Amino acid sequence: MSEATALPVPPTATHADAGKPPVQPSQTPKASGDQSATGKSHQFAQWPWLKIGLGVLVLVCVLAYLLRNKILGQPVSMAAATTGALVQSVVASGRVVTPQRVTVATKVSARVVSIPVVEGQTVQKGQVLIELDDKDARASLAQAAATVAQGDARLRQLREVGLPAAVQSLRQSQASVEQARKQYERTSSLVAQGFISQAQLDEAKRNLDVATSQANAANVQVSTNQASGSDVAIASASAQQSRASLRLAQIKLEDDVIRAPADGVLIARSIEPGDTVQPGKALMVLAPSGEMQIVVQLDEKNLAKLAVGQTALGSADAFADQQFKAVVIFINPGVDAVRGSVEIKLRVINPPVYLRQDMTVSVDIETARRNAALVVPTAAVRDAFGDAPWVLVVRGKRTEKQVVKLGLRGDGNIEVLGGVQQGDRVVLSTDSTITAGQRVRAAKTAASEPASAMSSSTRTASPAPPR
Repeated sequence: MSEATALPVPPTATHADAGKPPVQPSQTPKASGDQSATGKSHQFAQWPWLKIGLGVLVLVCVLAYLLRNKILGQPVSMAAATTGALVQSVVASGRVVTPQRVTVATKVSARVVSIPVVEGQTVQKGQVLIELDDKDARASLAQAAATVAQGDARLRQLREVGLPAAVQSLRQSQASVEQARKQYERTSSLVAQGFISQAQLDEAKRNLDVATSQANAANVQVSTNQASGSDVAIASASAQQSRASLRLAQIKLEDDVIRAPADGVLIARSIEPGDTVQPGKALMVLAPSGEMQIVVQLDEKNLAKLAVGQTALGSADAFADQQFKAVVIFINPGVDAVRGSVEIKLRVINPPVYLRQDMTVSVDIETARRNAALVVPTAAVRDAFGDAPWVLVVRGKRTEKQVVKLGLRGDGNIEVLGGVQQGDRVVLSTDSTITAGQRVRAAKTAASEPASAMSSSTRTASPAPPR
């Protein structure tokens, strides 16, 4: 019988090794580091349970939040309707103007000698602005003054010499007449007695006639040299003419010195020393002091709010922290079709010294005032410019749509004439997801205090008038 060969038998696997893969002869045992990695993999295997736990926690929180809002209400921003003073105003920009601008010109043609003022300078009435060459005017004035002196001398001569000489001549003529008359009477008597011839009587008659004629001439001379006489009248007329010529020469001389016609500020000039000016040509522009106005262009949509006599507060852009009072004095009846605006003029009451011509200013025109107006925030009114504006009023912790009637409007508050009462809480439109019938509560961060009833303004970006 043949002998059997003994073969090696692999070790039998135990139950504990059933799940393990067979060890290959070539494999070597794993190091201890591999055992640590196996432990971490076992921890990672527990993560799904952690994710499930977190998800359950978030779900519980969401359900608790929704349940809380269901019971307590959705938190919203709300404010209460209050009563107080409300001022509505329109704000716009404009420019400072004077009612009139005076153009300074000359009436003569002459060369400019000097200009003792500069642009922007404040001048007083009568202050010298321009000096012209006045040599010709001074020569004419001297000639006219000499003519006046000559006329006055002629009048004085008539009073001091002409009249007394004429009176003396009249007396002499009257004496000659008396002597000639007596001679004529004696000669007539002798002729009647036949002592002398008729020729001598004729000579006596001629002498009497001559003496009488000379007396009459002397009497006329006295009359013409008296204050009401013709010689005095002619001399007086000549003297008056000389004085008129003198006054004209003085005016022409004064025209060579151009003075300020009124108090004001010199805002422009177009000449320099050495220039030759012509009559009627504008040389300077003066803004007179006194009344000062503001011209603004307001959007025509504000026209219904405006009225003459409304008060306003103004401030210059360069002095924004200082205000001055003004009043509306003019509303243009026409509308600028291009810009869709209407021109408004305001008179500045007690103009401050810093206001300048053409300065840019802002005006806040008070168009309406309520001393006890019921107001709600502008943000609480829906469809404010529609036919039926409404608000969400909180009644019994639920919102209710309430149509309201509006009055004065402003940026911050709106007057409510009907629909809500003082103390009613309204939901602000910032919470756009809130609808009527929804349960709500005041948010902790909401401005749930009563609405302020202070003044509010309707601001408009009206264009400033052109310079």
